[in-house]
Amino acid sequence: MKRVYVNEQWCLGCHLCEYNCAFANSGETDMVKALKDKPIYPRVHIEQSGDITYAVSCRHCKDPLCVKSCIAGAISKQDGVVKIDKTKCVGCLTCVLVCPYGAVRPGETGAASKCELCLENSCGEPACVKGCPNNAIVYEERQE
Repeated sequence: MKRVYVNEQWCLGCHLCEYNCAFANSGETDMVKALKDKPIYPRVHIEQSGDITYAVSCRHCKDPLCVKSCIAGAISKQDGVVKIDKTKCVGCLTCVLVCPYGAVRPGETGAASKCELCLENSCGEPACVKGCPNNAIVYEERQE
C-alpha cells in the first residue's frame, strides 16, 4: 500500500505541507478564501528536534491503537487506510492519547482529525506531497 513518507534531510520546515493539507480539506476552491485570517487545521504537522524538521502524519498502522481505543467506533481501517467518521466521533480524543506518532489531533469541530491520504478530496497524490517544494514528503510504496 502507498503511504506518505518523510525524508527529514530535505525538509526545510517551511510549513507549506500544512497549508496545502488544510486547503485540500477545507472544501473551498480558493486557497485565499479558505485560509486567510483563519486558524488552519492541517492533518500533517511540522515538528522540530534540534536542527531537524520533519512532517508528522498518520502511518496507517497494521494494527492501529487508535481504532482499538475509539469508544464510539468512529475510527476504522478500510483498504489499508485508517479513517475517522466525524459524524460518529464524540470528541473524547482517546485516539490522540494512544497514537504513538502524534498523528491524531483535535480538528476544527473538536472531532479527531488525521491524514487520510487525501483519498476523498484529491486526485493522484496527497496535497502535502504535491505542495512540498523540496520533495521531502513522498507518496510511495515501500517494503516493510
